[in-house]
Amino acid sequence: MSLLWAKGGGAPDSAIQAFCAGEDVLVDRHLFTFDIDATRAHAHGLSRIGVLTADDVTSLDAALDALRADFESGAFVLDARFEDGHSAIEAELVRRAGEVGRRVHAGRSRNDQVQVALRLYGRARAKELAMATLDCASACLGRARGDADAPLVGYTHLQRAVPSTVGLWMAAFAEGFVEDAEHLALTARWLDRSPLGTAAGFGVNLPLDRQGVADELGFAALQLNPMNVQSSRGKLELGLLAAVRSSMLDVRRLAWDLSLFTMEELAFVGLPDAFTTGSSIMPNKRNPDVVELLRASAARVLGAEAEIAACLSLPSGYHRDLQGTKEPFVRAVEHARAAIALVPRLVAELTFDKERMRAAISPGTYATDRAVELVRDGAPFRDAYRQVAGELASLGARTPEDSVRARVSPGACADLRLDEIAVRADRLRAELST
Repeated sequence: MSLLWAKGGGAPDSAIQAFCAGEDVLVDRHLFTFDIDATRAHAHGLSRIGVLTADDVTSLDAALDALRADFESGAFVLDARFEDGHSAIEAELVRRAGEVGRRVHAGRSRNDQVQVALRLYGRARAKELAMATLDCASACLGRARGDADAPLVGYTHLQRAVPSTVGLWMAAFAEGFVEDAEHLALTARWLDRSPLGTAAGFGVNLPLDRQGVADELGFAALQLNPMNVQSSRGKLELGLLAAVRSSMLDVRRLAWDLSLFTMEELAFVGLPDAFTTGSSIMPNKRNPDVVELLRASAARVLGAEAEIAACLSLPSGYHRDLQGTKEPFVRAVEHARAAIALVPRLVAELTFDKERMRAAISPGTYATDRAVELVRDGAPFRDAYRQVAGELASLGARTPEDSVRARVSPGACADLRLDEIAVRADRLRAELST
């Protein structure tokens, strides 16, 4: 297969070419349909300034339709025959539409071609991940409502602290996931600018209809300065990964809680069988492998961020180092998609041993309630604090139910305000659906 940049002469060294191409072809499978969409819009823009004719565009549209259909069906495979997805599209356009396929690259570079594919991919994935994160929030809201009053000791420093409830615990994740989805939605809007038509970073001597192309691709605006477009490579990936990281940190925290609560020493929570595996040597074991892998998933995103950031110590203009941002970016986003998709079912199918949870609420956990009661009766807090510290043994007559019913501050156990969290989630879901 001829290389896009080949100018004749001898064949390139195969080992060097393999090193330069890296994993682009495999990664570009995730970007390929977005690259096709951008190529179509670019061709339409070229026709509006007279570089392509109406017949040219008709031929190119038909070839792009066929290529997309073949790719989605598996009839066309993006593989090592091609240097990358961009090369594959041009080669296939030439094969399917003839000479006009060689003309479609006018006015663009692989630099802005990959940038627009990454922004289209990032915008789509940000919205998709926001929706998936809202699904996590909905699952947590469902458990918070269904088990609102189930006693569950609250921990700080992994030590028993105060009586709490499953409702408060699950509502914390519900609100956290809504905040994560809001971060993702904001990032989708931040990505919503078209770089296409800036070419290699200096513009071109053609009156490109950049705005019309951006409109066709559904972008809200243009990314104007060509050098800034090149400098934003890597930054756009880090921007989305920061939002993905926010969701994955909450997934990791949930996974950690479940790892602790499912220990036999606590056994507050039971995992669905489908989320556990057996030991290869110990017949008695059911291992929480899915939860542990979810716990590790945030590291995939953090590692990708570090890898990308390490590529960005560069002067202005495009540098081939930036190729190194694409693979970790796509890898982390796709892994996060798979991880977050598992969370709603996991949450929905958890079981709770409410007797064990209630029994774990020891007399000392009522100390804060007693101190606040003394303050309510007029004692200075620090005096009440010291008094209660000497009375811990006398608090055993209290019940978890009385404790959590008295916790009436907004958002606390007796006033979870789940409907307010749900309204935020529903409003955002409606915005993402438009």
